[in-house]
Amino acid sequence: MTQRQEFELLEKRPGFEIRRYKPCVVAEVRQSAPYSIAASLAFNSLFKFISKGNTTSQKIAMTAPVIAAQSSSANDSEQWVISFVMPTGSSIDQLPHPNDVDVVLRDLPAQTCIALSFRGTATAEKSQIKVRELRAAAANAKIELSDQLASADLIHRLSPASCSTTR
Repeated sequence: MTQRQEFELLEKRPGFEIRRYKPCVVAEVRQSAPYSIAASLAFNSLFKFISKGNTTSQKIAMTAPVIAAQSSSANDSEQWVISFVMPTGSSIDQLPHPNDVDVVLRDLPAQTCIALSFRGTATAEKSQIKVRELRAAAANAKIELSDQLASADLIHRLSPASCSTTR
């Protein structure tokens, strides 16, 4: 079974959950392209990394979800960061270095987020619909969100006024 990014369910609300994600390491690729192209290119690079495309030719377990975060800048609406969460317990020091210079390892701090899970492929169109639903549910609950969009289960980070990010 595929390992999932660890989180604590803080609260279940109509239309979403409030989750506290544990710190983790991600392998990520930045792409400037429409979502479907960016996601495909980045996914291929990341998949090669975990499939022995690294300095020690080590196979790394696949985890879920794949995170696709869109730039919140109006000038860079086609800038995407696609990330694979590394297995629980991973550290940058013990992971092999990627062979592909576009793949970067990064520590991701603990984060409190709202999430909406759904099945199927997160196409650009489906993601936009789900983002609107998630933002509307958060607004109804009077929860302030950051501008960053992460499409995985559809995760929105709560704004600093609503929560804190810790290491």
